[in-house]
Amino acid sequence: MDFTKFETVSIKTHPELGEKWVHARIAEDPSILGLGDVILKDKERPQPRAGRLDLLLQEAESNRRYEVEVQLGQTDESHIIRTIEYWDIERRRFPQYEHTAVIVAEDITSRFLNVISLFNGMIPLVAIQMKALKAGDSVGLVFTTVVDQMQLGLVDEDEEVQEATDRAYWEQRGSKKTLAIADELLGLARIYDKALELKYNKFYIGLAKDGQPSNFLIFRPKKGFLRFEPRLKSTPGTQEFLESAGLDVMDYDSRWGRYRIRLQPGDVERCRKVLTEVASRAFAESNKE
Repeated sequence: MDFTKFETVSIKTHPELGEKWVHARIAEDPSILGLGDVILKDKERPQPRAGRLDLLLQEAESNRRYEVEVQLGQTDESHIIRTIEYWDIERRRFPQYEHTAVIVAEDITSRFLNVISLFNGMIPLVAIQMKALKAGDSVGLVFTTVVDQMQLGLVDEDEEVQEATDRAYWEQRGSKKTLAIADELLGLARIYDKALELKYNKFYIGLAKDGQPSNFLIFRPKKGFLRFEPRLKSTPGTQEFLESAGLDVMDYDSRWGRYRIRLQPGDVERCRKVLTEVASRAFAESNKE
């Protein structure tokens, strides 16, 4: 494999490149931003009395939209304010969607990184640093997420407000057959931590260790199936991995960072290898937090 030396190029000062060129590259393949499986909904979207939104993206399999603003050079106050303003306008106009503000800039300085971090948690916001790299006559773009959207904790994971139930409650709400699927999945989780137990809550069945929540996997038994929700980052590779195994992948819950998979009786045994890998990945990600 040959080694190629890349030259960093300033898009802002380059005579041939520019913001429109960046917009076009993202529009051609929105996945280069690293936001997952997203599609382009609009470019230069007019905003009432507030200019134009650079790019509007939407997740292919969910109702999450991304309001993307691109700035060449360093971030500045007007860029941050404009990004948040456009996000606010879009979420008010289309409340049926979940909305995330995205700042893309060539240089996100430490000063503004601190400012952006203050907003994160109150405003769903992602900051992405963009670099243009040149090799010969070719130029490519590399996008690195420097501030990711903060995942909110589930209210019913809070032990002080959580309403506990028991197995009988879930046998009635779901069924013995679908609750047995949760038992099988617990067995897979115990490969990675033998101390894990099922924790029966009002809205879902989670996992606990020594009485403390460890919800890298949660389960929602229904009458005829169980909804399995591993906490994993959404990527095209993970989506393909799940679907190629024949699993019934419902959608991705970006608000809580979980895949939703419908499992019928017999599916755990049929897809044991894949589901074991899913549990492994979710367990590994939870230990990074």
